[in-house]
Amino acid sequence: MAQTEANLTEQLDNEEVREILKNTTDLRQYSRQIEKEFKEVENKSIEDYIKESQNIAALHNQIGECDDVLERMENMLMSFQSVLSNISTEITQLQKKSVAMSVQLTNRQSVKAQLSQFIEDMAVSEEMIMSIMETPVTEKEFEKQLNILNHKLSLVKELSFKESKATTDVADVLHKLRLKAMSKIRQYMLEQIYKFRRPMTNYQIPQNAMLKHKFFFEFILSNERQVAQEICNEYIDTMSKIYYSYFKSYSSRLASLRFEESCTKDDLMGIEDNVSKGLFAKTTSLKHKSTIFTIGKRGEILNQQLEAPIIVPHAQMKNRYTFEALFRSEQYALVDNACREYLFVTEFFMVRGAQAQDLFNQIMGKTLSLMIKNLETSIQDCFDTIAMFLCIQLIFRYQLMCHKRCVPALDKYWDSLQAVFWPRFEYVFRLNIQSIRDCDPTKFSKEMGPHYITRRYAEFSAAIVGISEHFPNELVSRLLLELQNEVECFILRMAAIFPNRKEQLIYLINNYDLVLGVLMEHTRDNSKEAEAFREQLNARSAEYVEEILAPHFGGIMHFVKECEPLYEKEQMDEVRKQERRSLSLVASFSTSWKKSLEELNREVLLSFPSLLTGSQLLQLALASLVQYYHRFHKLLTPNARAQLTNIHVVMVEMKKYKCNY
Repeated sequence: MAQTEANLTEQLDNEEVREILKNTTDLRQYSRQIEKEFKEVENKSIEDYIKESQNIAALHNQIGECDDVLERMENMLMSFQSVLSNISTEITQLQKKSVAMSVQLTNRQSVKAQLSQFIEDMAVSEEMIMSIMETPVTEKEFEKQLNILNHKLSLVKELSFKESKATTDVADVLHKLRLKAMSKIRQYMLEQIYKFRRPMTNYQIPQNAMLKHKFFFEFILSNERQVAQEICNEYIDTMSKIYYSYFKSYSSRLASLRFEESCTKDDLMGIEDNVSKGLFAKTTSLKHKSTIFTIGKRGEILNQQLEAPIIVPHAQMKNRYTFEALFRSEQYALVDNACREYLFVTEFFMVRGAQAQDLFNQIMGKTLSLMIKNLETSIQDCFDTIAMFLCIQLIFRYQLMCHKRCVPALDKYWDSLQAVFWPRFEYVFRLNIQSIRDCDPTKFSKEMGPHYITRRYAEFSAAIVGISEHFPNELVSRLLLELQNEVECFILRMAAIFPNRKEQLIYLINNYDLVLGVLMEHTRDNSKEAEAFREQLNARSAEYVEEILAPHFGGIMHFVKECEPLYEKEQMDEVRKQERRSLSLVASFSTSWKKSLEELNREVLLSFPSLLTGSQLLQLALASLVQYYHRFHKLLTPNARAQLTNIHVVMVEMKKYKCNY
């Protein structure tokens, strides 16, 4: 770095020398001039210093004085430092003493608090003695002092294991107070339980009173388990008898409200109308009853009527109810009572899980067994499949309702009911399937309208599918598929009794249309049953259109079917050879097409009871005719094409047969 600076200086000097030489200046003369200028500057500086000599001397004196002042300040600060050092030492000592005193104070306060609390916990006040001995158990003061007594008893029990001598002073008094408190509480609890046994008693009132003082049972349970078990057993025995008596009476009274004539094996789907005696018999008791194959308003029991008030037998003696309506009322009464009872025992007796389930079973077990037995008896003569399926769906909904109320205690009961219903449901369902399989088509009248067995199936299938939408079941789906297959076979067997194909197609379309219409009305559009019958209806409709067009426009239809393959293979010479035939077809069409449309319209509308179905088939036939007409027009020679009636004229005429419904 130094070498670099030297080189730079040398370079600058050289440049300056070169500049001087360039200007032809004499270096010796230049040196003397510079030295002279330095001398003049030095003399001026000396003169200035002499002029300021007094000021410099005064400045020197001031500096000396400042040094003295700073020295004194230094000595003063050193003394301050020494004093502060002594103060810091004293503060540290005081801080240590303060911490020690604080620890002592904290320890003393802790000991004092513990001693005070211990003395307070151990001392038995006159107020507590008077309250426990004389105050009624329903008073707030009694419960307050009972809490205090319970705390003292727990503390004495804990200290007795540590052999504390202080407990001996109060143990006797606390023991006597405990006995007195338990005696009063036991008497009160038994009185409340005995209130359940009075006739026409609303047992929610004593239950609420017991819940209000649920600490009483907790006190007895923690101090004398035998007394607690006695109260619990007394409650179980009382409530078990009450529930059993109530539901036994209620079930028998509900049974008397059932329709006098129930469905029998003569009311199966395939049984002929003139054989049926149960459901269709003339009796005033069944005047307002729907058929067993139609759900009607019975489905409301799963929605609007699910939580409706239960049926009161003595107030409804003149009314009659379906099987599922009585079942709903009985099960809803059970759900209401069982949920309330389960929540009560879990809260009052402080049990959870398996203990709560066991206690609930002891109270309600006999009643639940009775209800299951009654159901097994009543269902033996039930042939109403929709009623049984509605009951199964009610079970699903009530089980879900119990879970929403946090009551799992009835799960086994619901499973038992399902085990009763499903075998009977499947048995009766298969009886209906078998009844259709055993039908003899020759015994029925030859009517091309919808068959009443088809109508029964449509209503029944729509009911089952609609009911099971929220809780689908594989067994139900399988049974419905078997029933559908049997009904389709029955429809085909019935169609076979008609002599010609057109009548067979009319019969098939009427029946398929009926089934599809009912399914669409009561179920989702994309249900498997609806889709299957929609495919059948579309296929038979297309075939029917061909059948009814053939008598009027069969020549054109055959011509199109024969010549189109030739046209597609570009064998135009073969197509032209058919010109004479095509001219004949054109002439025939021109003279008769309007009359043919009228006859077509009349025939279709008379063949189908449903105006909507007839109109749709007519429009389908006209659309097919237009397609044939276009295809026929394309195959004609220019000469024949010129003689053909204009398609727009035909379309205008067709619009006259378009219906708005």
